[in-house]
Order: sequence, then structure tokens, then C-alpha cells
Amino acid sequence: MPEENVPAAVPEKAEAPASTPDTPLGKFTARLADIIKQSGHGEMWGVELSSDASHAPTQVVLQKFLRANNGDLAGAEKQLAAALAWRREWQPTKLVSQAFNKDKFSSLGFVTNHKDDAGNNTVITWNIYGAVKDNKATFGDVSEFIKWRTALMELGVQQLHLNDIKEPLPEDGTDKHQMLQVHDYRSVSFFRMDPAVKAASKETISVFSTAYPELLAHKYFVNVPAIMGWMFGAMKLFLAPATLKKFHPMASGASLATELKSIASSLPQEYGGSG
Repeated sequence: MPEENVPAAVPEKAEAPASTPDTPLGKFTARLADIIKQSGHGEMWGVELSSDASHAPTQVVLQKFLRANNGDLAGAEKQLAAALAWRREWQPTKLVSQAFNKDKFSSLGFVTNHKDDAGNNTVITWNIYGAVKDNKATFGDVSEFIKWRTALMELGVQQLHLNDIKEPLPEDGTDKHQMLQVHDYRSVSFFRMDPAVKAASKETISVFSTAYPELLAHKYFVNVPAIMGWMFGAMKLFLAPATLKKFHPMASGASLATELKSIASSLPQEYGGSG
């Protein structure tokens, strides 16, 4: 069975080698104070950003924005400023504790933790769209849906324990501070024709591509009917080709265990596991 969510432990001081001043990361770090001042907000994904190059959690946050922009410093700065301004306005960390209408959002999403035989942890956020009882009620108020969806994303981010990071990402190396995401579309073939769902989906893609770069290792779309091709077409408008490679549409939910062999046994039975 997947582990239950637990609060992050209070981290010790995280230290890392100082970034070289003339590298994109070093220049990004040097510009950080100005970006924070410009946006009026200095927190990203629970990390209080620091201009101290030895603060590893901040360095990893900046690296994620750089990677999302293929190393382009100007693009990374612009996106970080936009993401910080968005967090200032929306206060996503507070949304986690906000009560949402159960009739609209009950059973629509949750977060699980899974450990493989080597003890490595995998965080999965689940979006169960088959649980939607009334499309208009759930998706009609786009702002409310974005708030709920943001709260779910923040719950997953909390489980990454970014404040516990002790060193920056290896240059051109694997980013282990990411999660998986599963979208289950069983019994929702009617989505293609519903303008409320289309509007909410497109806005979510647009907002999250700016506010949560490089936090998803892979994104699995299961029980996907062929007529939902419009959704993947919408993603191509906002996301880079490298990001799209992380997306895996599947006709059957049971195929998920085949993709996630290391944690297959702890996945729910409907996704090919025995959890």
C-alpha cells in the first residue's frame, strides 16, 4: 500500500557549493533579489528564496526555471517573475487548507507516496475525472477549479520536501525532485463537447506551465478515449517538445503498472497493482 502523507520535517541548514558567478545559474542567483523585489514575493513551492548561492533549495528552484527555458537566462527570469507574482496573488500555500465544495470536488484528486525496493520515494498526484458528478458545477467556475487544482498540486509539492535539499542538481543530470501525475479519464468521453471542461483545462495548462516548471517527471493519461485528442492538441500550444515527451496517453488504466514497474505492487488494483 502507498504510504500516507506526512508533514515535512523541519530541515537542517542545507548547504551546497557556491555557483560560479559567470554561469547562467550564478547570474540568475545574482539577479534574484531584484526579481523578488519586482514581483513582491519571495517564496516558491514552500522555499523562501535566498540570494546566498550556498542555499541548495533555492539553487534547485532556479535550476528548474532554467531547465524549463533550455538554459535561457532571460526566459527563466521572466518566467520566475511571473510565477512569483502569481503566487503573491493566489497564495497557493493557503489554498491547501481551504475547504472546497464536496459536491463539486469530492474524490476528484489525491496524493500518494510509494517506495520501491531500494527505498526511493515516488510521489503521485491523481486526478480522477470520472468522479465528476456535474461538469458545469465542477468546471463552470474556472477560478474555483484552478484554486482546487492548485491545492492538489501544492499537496504533491509538499511531499517533495524541497526545503530538505542539500545540494543543487548535477549539471545536465537527472532531477530527482519531481513527481508523477496521473489523469484518469474513465467514463468522460463527453469532455470533448463540453465548453466548460475545455475552458478549465486550457486555463490549467496555461497557468501550471508557468507556475510549476520541471516538477513533473512524467504525466500519465489513462483510460483515454480517442476523441479526446483536442486536449493533447491544446497542450502543444503551451508546452515545449521536451515537456511533451513526458506525457503518456494510455487506453487502459491497467497499463500504468507496466510503466511503473518499480512501484507496481503498491498501485491501486484498477491501475494494475495490488495496493
